[in-house]
Amino acid sequence: MPIGPCSFIAPFNFPLNLAAHKIAPALAVGCPFVMKPASRTPLGAIIIGEVLAETDLPEGAFSILPASRDGADLFTIDERLKLLSFTGSPAVGWDLKARCGKKKVVLELGGNAAVIVDADADLEDVVERVIFGAFYQSGQSCIGVQRIIVHADIYDTFRARLIARTKSLVAGDPKQRDTFIGPMIDAKEATRLETWINEAVEAGGTLLCGGRRDGAMLDATLLESVPAHCKVLTEEAFGPVAILPRFTDFSAALNEVNASKFGLQAGVFTRDLFKMFDAWDQLDVGGVLINDVPSYRVDNMPYGGVKDSGLGREGVRFAMEDMTEIRNLVIRRA
Repeated sequence: MPIGPCSFIAPFNFPLNLAAHKIAPALAVGCPFVMKPASRTPLGAIIIGEVLAETDLPEGAFSILPASRDGADLFTIDERLKLLSFTGSPAVGWDLKARCGKKKVVLELGGNAAVIVDADADLEDVVERVIFGAFYQSGQSCIGVQRIIVHADIYDTFRARLIARTKSLVAGDPKQRDTFIGPMIDAKEATRLETWINEAVEAGGTLLCGGRRDGAMLDATLLESVPAHCKVLTEEAFGPVAILPRFTDFSAALNEVNASKFGLQAGVFTRDLFKMFDAWDQLDVGGVLINDVPSYRVDNMPYGGVKDSGLGREGVRFAMEDMTEIRNLVIRRA
């Protein structure tokens, strides 16, 4: 049975797709909903609302309500709302959960996703997938590749190829077909990440390429030898930066992935079947991708994380399950 009226809060980085991830399952199971799109990118959700307004849905079936961040309180504490589905930053998400009362909560939060590149990997393929994973959408994805853990035997070769490929990326106006690196959401966020990069270099890290900022534009950036305490390694960068550690022992590489407070998705490039099984058994994440980057996602996957990365799963079937309650019927014929 439908759980009842639902409350949805969507992020800025995929303003149409991530709104649809919440709206479509609600329509499928018959839950009315209110949707707060991100205050900086509300148009995607508004467009969906305009389409729905032309259907025969009953009055009150949905509301698209653009609001400032302060307006999220109304989407959180109102007891008439039976579920909150939030996608966004961990700090905001866990705070909303603490104030939700009795309602069910689904949180899709942040990450600093890692990919392990073993010695037997196809480097040409890995470089292209890592470039996509680290720098598409200018790195503004919760499953963007932030840590690239590379076997020592191939590290130097891989690093040289990755640096060359990163430097070849075209930055500029995203309306131009050849552009790969566009602006971050605003200059404030670009400045934040530039500060984290500089902090890592000052602490002893090595800047391999990038690091320059012009307004909201930040170059695709690679770092190595970053000390373990630096924010660019421990926090969610949410921008075009990736860090290269190296490993010799596969179990140690798995432990390095798990050392993060986040646990959204992880990728492992290897041809060793037993290492695949070890990765599946030991990685503390919501999704393991073999021979691909953690940035891979399709809409019907059970998508979500553990630890600070969230609570529950999205994906069409799984969101529908969260938006329903099981009701048991017993009939005794006397």
